[in-house]
Amino acid sequence: MTEDRGARLGALALGALGVVYGDIGTSPLYTIKTAIEWSGGALAPAEALGMFSLIVWTLIIITSIKYVAVIMRADNDGEGGILALMSLLGVKHGRRPVVIAIGMLGAALLFGDGAITPAISVLSALEGLKTPAPAIAPYVAPLSVLVLIGLFSFQSQGTARISKLFGPVMTLWFIIIGALGLGGVAKHPEVLWALKPAIGLDYLAAHGMAGFLLLGAVFLCATGAEALYADMGHFGRRPIRLAWYGLVLPALVLNYAGQTALLVDRPVSASANPFFDLCPPALQLPLVALATLATVIASQSIITGAFSMTRQAIQLGLLPRVHIVQTSEESYGQIYVGFVNWALMALTLILTISFRSSEHLAAAFGIAVSLTMLLTSILMFMAMREVWRWRLVVSLAMAGLFVLIDGSFVAANMAKFFEGGWIPLATAAILYFLMSCWAEGYADMRAALERDTLPIPSFIAQFRGKPRVKGTAVYMSSRSDVVPVPLLHNLKHNKVLHERIVLLHVETEQMPRVDPSLRVESTALEDDFFAMTIHYGFMEQPDVPRALLLETPAVPFRFNMMETSFFVGRLTIVPIGLSKWRIFKLRIYQFLHRNALPATEFFQIPPGRVVELGGQVEI
Repeated sequence: MTEDRGARLGALALGALGVVYGDIGTSPLYTIKTAIEWSGGALAPAEALGMFSLIVWTLIIITSIKYVAVIMRADNDGEGGILALMSLLGVKHGRRPVVIAIGMLGAALLFGDGAITPAISVLSALEGLKTPAPAIAPYVAPLSVLVLIGLFSFQSQGTARISKLFGPVMTLWFIIIGALGLGGVAKHPEVLWALKPAIGLDYLAAHGMAGFLLLGAVFLCATGAEALYADMGHFGRRPIRLAWYGLVLPALVLNYAGQTALLVDRPVSASANPFFDLCPPALQLPLVALATLATVIASQSIITGAFSMTRQAIQLGLLPRVHIVQTSEESYGQIYVGFVNWALMALTLILTISFRSSEHLAAAFGIAVSLTMLLTSILMFMAMREVWRWRLVVSLAMAGLFVLIDGSFVAANMAKFFEGGWIPLATAAILYFLMSCWAEGYADMRAALERDTLPIPSFIAQFRGKPRVKGTAVYMSSRSDVVPVPLLHNLKHNKVLHERIVLLHVETEQMPRVDPSLRVESTALEDDFFAMTIHYGFMEQPDVPRALLLETPAVPFRFNMMETSFFVGRLTIVPIGLSKWRIFKLRIYQFLHRNALPATEFFQIPPGRVVELGGQVEI
């Protein structure tokens, strides 16, 4: 039994290497290279050692302590990520608009990261071709575009088969970059003295504002840390921690140490690429191929993470419904969201063509991730107090340290605002605005519908004994204690009631998944009226017909889908007496609502069994 648990733990850790650590694992490709470029290529040996010290302690404090040791404890029934944390704190512990706003902003920033990561990763890998073949330099950006087009075009096919190679490939990657770093350290073992935090602090003290601004480049070493938390639900804490402490962290530290040893050994120019310079010339082309494959894997993880976050946001009521395709029968997390995929591809290609090099794109990269980490630290303080019940002094001390460090990285990255840093902020602002329009408009719509209806008992009493037509009518409703507006419209215009009427409400719980035995909840009302609620987690894709056909005591009668009609409303908003700003936001909501995936398709209801009834709602 112990051997089985150990084998499973090892398999999950291997899987985590392929999915979780792609982003942070490929950061050695561009972190020190960007630092050299931002410093004008004038890194003296003492400066290189100071930078290496800052990189190591950023990995230790931000990744090892903040994420791996502390914040991974703040799970929402096993799921992680800023939206799961927002759901835990902003809904389960009382619905709080400020917490929800923080989660929405963090999610918007991560969508921007989803476009930047593939661009900077693939560019940095293919830039390795400049070392063995300098003549290829003008073609790096076009080659990157081709690789990225292929990557995004493949998404609709799913990654269930090739994802099994992700873990072994990334394991090989970490072993090789660790070995390359070890070779560099063997030539100059004195670089290991820079593991002392005092070396990094001395560097900051001696270089003033220039040293502080270099933190923007140093931060790139930890840009994938948020993925550790976001992907926790796929593998669990223990496998992620085992992979980090057992392989990833030692390999990263060794590689950064080896690159630093190279800088200490000889002067460098702003165009230097110390990662590839660590490799013997004869092996540089194979290393470029492996680096390109590793960056594709890193990009794949970010893209699939954006798909998963889209589904979470839809289930939490933050985004309109979009078409989601399940690409694997075995892995629930393997999905494809076409609109998100093509939007990310368009933005990624624009960034690649516009910036044309990884060091130029790095200015845009750090701002989005550092801001997300700062928001996560703020929510973490709330988790310490409300979930873990830590004392105020302890919570303030630990969360305050993380907020201070994250805030420093944000400030350092903001210095590059006009050099591309504005792009992820503008993208996040647009997404945040759209999410707020949708959330507010949806809430206004529900309130207006509930205002214009009447209680179920009064309705049943009013129409008791009236003639009915054969069959079952299912009315989709946000509440089961009031009459759905489509039912009122059907009665008003068609003058009919079915012999069985089901008031169906689909509830998204503040947990990732719901036990199938608790999927359906029903109450038999009077006169063949039934109130039913189907429960799903925010990581699940609803399938209403499948839930209604479950043979459980919770389903009050056997559904015959050929005799069942589903009634839904297609409503238009009519603003009354609102400010111009509120009217504008409602128009945006109406546009999103009009172009959203129909509820029947999202809930997988057969189109031949659907009746849509239009109407107007005054808000």
